[in-house]
Amino acid sequence: MNFEAGKFVSAYRRGPAFVVSITGELDLATAPEIGRAFVNYVGADAPVLLDLTQVSFLDSAGVRLLDFIVGDMDERGRAIRLIVGDAGPVRMTLQLCAFRDDLLAADLDKAAAELGA
Repeated sequence: MNFEAGKFVSAYRRGPAFVVSITGELDLATAPEIGRAFVNYVGADAPVLLDLTQVSFLDSAGVRLLDFIVGDMDERGRAIRLIVGDAGPVRMTLQLCAFRDDLLAADLDKAAAELGA
């Protein structure tokens, strides 16, 4: 499979934070490249708003990637919020996996306000 992470991952600054948006499927086939793109897009010390509202499918490899990203951010003392909307496949999957509910946000603006962005 030929995969270009740049087609599915984008980023921009919002105040002091980085907003990283992922679109499409976050699964075994795409997680490694998306993970590398995430690392390339975020700075060394800024908080991150990870917008997953356009992810159409999330499997266990995607959940593992999100767990790794959150753990890495925690170790570095950096704030992160996962924007997952009010409903949909990402929110449902993360809730079924008992993912940290304190990191899930329904709305980008509210999550940004929590992080001061």
